[in-house]
Amino acid sequence: MRFSFGPFVLDTMRGTLTRDGCLVPANHKGVALLTALLRTPGEAVGKTELMDAAWLGAAVEESNLSVQIAALRKLLGGRGDGGEWIATVPRVGYRFAGSLSGSNGSCLGSGQEVRPLIAVLPFGIASDEMGKEYLAHGITDDIITALVRYRWFRVVLRGLALSQGEGPMDSASAATNSSGVHYALHGNVRLATQRLRISAHLVDAQTGEHLWAERYDLAMADVFAIQDEIAERVVAAIEPELLKSESLLAVTRHSGNVTAWDLVRQGMWHFHKVTREGHRAARELFRDACNIDPELPEAYSWLGRVSAGLIAYGWTDDASADGREGVAAATRAIVLDPRDPYSHYAFAIAHCYAGSANTAVLAAQSAIGINPSFALGHLVLGMALLFDGDARRAIAPLEHGLTLNPNDPQNVAWYVLLAYAQLLANDPCRALDSGNRALAVRPHFRPAFEVQVYSAAALGCLDEAKRWLARMHEVGGPGSYFVVPLRTNNPRYDVRITELTKKAVL
Repeated sequence: MRFSFGPFVLDTMRGTLTRDGCLVPANHKGVALLTALLRTPGEAVGKTELMDAAWLGAAVEESNLSVQIAALRKLLGGRGDGGEWIATVPRVGYRFAGSLSGSNGSCLGSGQEVRPLIAVLPFGIASDEMGKEYLAHGITDDIITALVRYRWFRVVLRGLALSQGEGPMDSASAATNSSGVHYALHGNVRLATQRLRISAHLVDAQTGEHLWAERYDLAMADVFAIQDEIAERVVAAIEPELLKSESLLAVTRHSGNVTAWDLVRQGMWHFHKVTREGHRAARELFRDACNIDPELPEAYSWLGRVSAGLIAYGWTDDASADGREGVAAATRAIVLDPRDPYSHYAFAIAHCYAGSANTAVLAAQSAIGINPSFALGHLVLGMALLFDGDARRAIAPLEHGLTLNPNDPQNVAWYVLLAYAQLLANDPCRALDSGNRALAVRPHFRPAFEVQVYSAAALGCLDEAKRWLARMHEVGGPGSYFVVPLRTNNPRYDVRITELTKKAVL
């Protein structure tokens, strides 16, 4: 890859930087840092990602990064318009502040995916008290910081969005025309007495269509804790909407030169149908993406996920082969991008069905460590703990993941797993409620009826258990394949479920 900007050319293959054709004495770490910044010009690159790029995962202090960035700035000098090539992004990291010359193809390589770009516009503030603007600014900054952790889309900083127009929609429209923004997130903060109300809206910046909106009403107990909580909720909630929008776009857009990332997004669309045909179609698309671009971690992480899903839902013809493929794909995803939480999630869920539940616990914890707002990390942690025999500890991460990500079409399975965890932790009343929530997502999902049978029997409500059993037989379809590891790994859980089944059918 060759990146051209101003009088400079960075050749990443040779590891050289030239100015007007003359070699510039840039060290290895400087070249690595500059390459990481140039891959996403104008966008923030987190400090952790930069340190990983320059020090290859070695444990170093953040001050080393500051020293290298200062040396790189001195080496590059000014842009000629009074600005620097590298700008500091408070609380996040750094960004390349110049413009690349030449076409994207010549700078970034042919066929490289264009990931969706989201602009976070500054949240407004309405309060009876003066001087509360810092609260809205803090929430905006926290959301940006959290969004940067999600590798599959890119974030434009609020400074750029602010400069584009006067109102949120004006800003979104102008930012789209000049910066390629696909989506805009904006909202308002209203503070009254000790309550804080946040409204957030996700908009398609090109059409003006509202894709998602939510309101959060919280107690004003600790302003900084509330900022973190709102940022976590907003970021986790908008991600499924972006996934759905981007995967649908990939299916309906023009045909022609299809990149590996196009195939991944098409596969995502089929995957979220949660059907046998959808999962099988998705697997073929993810396999094709891996073949086209063997260096794309998302292709491997999604292949790991769909392989586990085929086993979990009972749609596999060869569980052992699918399990091996899923674990291998997820392992490759981690090798390619060890800082991507999706890679660790894929590794965890693949191990839940084709490996060690304890290994899955560790992988889930790694995903959460990379991004504490990652809902799937919390959900798979709950699954792994449940399959590892600790139903009581599984409840909290499952509940937290569902709170963070309430709109995922896969939530029917997570609610059923939560119901099993509550049932086996001797709380069948709450298990019944979780089973009902699963049926609200998917009314004809047989595994949800199964756990309702067991929960009613555990409460001694045998007539109700028989009614659930009758409805389960009416629905038909595959049973709870995705809880098979729960029973095979834990004989005491298997005995308990068998006892409840006998009570229901007597």
